Amino acid sequence: MGERKTAEFFWRIPTQGDGRSVSSSSWNRGDWQPAAPGVIAPGAPDGRPDGYGYIDYMAQVAKACELAGFDGVLVPTAFVSEEPLMIAAALARETRTLRFITAFQPAFITPAYAAKMGATLQRISHDRLEWNIITGGSAPAQRAYGDSLPHDDRYARTLEWLDVAAGYWRGAPFNHKGALYDIHDGGLAAPLVYTRKPGIYFSGSSDAALSVAAKHADHYLMWLEPLADMQAVMLRLNRMAECHGRRPGYGLRVDIFARETEAQAWDEARRLWETVEVNQSRQAKSMTSSGGEDSVGARRQAAIRENASGRFEDHCIGPNLWSGLGLFRPGPTIGIFGSYDQVADRLLEYIEAGFGTFILAANPHLEEALRFGEHVLPRVRGRLSALA
Repeated sequence: MGERKTAEFFWRIPTQGDGRSVSSSSWNRGDWQPAAPGVIAPGAPDGRPDGYGYIDYMAQVAKACELAGFDGVLVPTAFVSEEPLMIAAALARETRTLRFITAFQPAFITPAYAAKMGATLQRISHDRLEWNIITGGSAPAQRAYGDSLPHDDRYARTLEWLDVAAGYWRGAPFNHKGALYDIHDGGLAAPLVYTRKPGIYFSGSSDAALSVAAKHADHYLMWLEPLADMQAVMLRLNRMAECHGRRPGYGLRVDIFARETEAQAWDEARRLWETVEVNQSRQAKSMTSSGGEDSVGARRQAAIRENASGRFEDHCIGPNLWSGLGLFRPGPTIGIFGSYDQVADRLLEYIEAGFGTFILAANPHLEEALRFGEHVLPRVRGRLSALA
């Protein structure tokens, strides 16, 4: 009998604005773009502020995800975003079962204090916190934070940080002396030590990143690429993790554009293509492929879209796959476009290929979370149950 296939599904919380477009210049939810045309902003009927802020919109998204049947949400981070750990703490009190994969950079908080904060958030949420450890994106963004370490040195710092955080969670007394951290008689005490240590969701395509993932990642996350390329990374990481007696799970981050028919989904892609100005596309493209970008994964995403010409059709790179998203904004460039059945088919194919975690998104996040939960998630889970 074959291994039973299971999967967990997360949605993205829009921590830096939201709207129907994938381009942030057109977002119109809340006060991130207060002057944008057609802005949907809170307020009393006479125009006075009513105390409803953007955190309340994010709470609506979180509650929609819980209603739609998601296992949890990713609370992402960016230089111009709300602070994810604080957002997760607030949203935990607005929900009952939703888990929170909360992104942050180890550079900005000591592992001992992060363990204390994490244990406290576990008590607030009843053990619903996970950690998405971000080592850094581009060198310019890191310098904007005041972090001047080179790429590989940042991963060396992350490795020791995770060593200390894991030791601290095992309880007192904990001692550690390394290149960066010197801990004497540390460790969590009761009742914090009785909480669950957050699972480690980790990404990074460089050799330095894979070395950290091999030792510490519970779930290794990827952006969508050709399947053969992703499976090659999985095989390599499995071999590296075996040296530590471990086997990580694998996750996929991808934007989903699911509609009743395939034609409607492709109409959505064409709408994105036709409404984003050419100069915005060029600006996003140069930003992610510039010499200041030291993320190996981002450079690979840039190479995927740069292989296509300037025509819409050239970005159709596989069944229901379109690589034009990266022209509108930095980050992942391939999205899944199709009917509800087709999107479910594609996700099931990735589950069969070894992916057990999916972090999905679409704009606007509120309505699309409900759409996916109503039409696609039951199809995927129903087929997995039938196979089992």
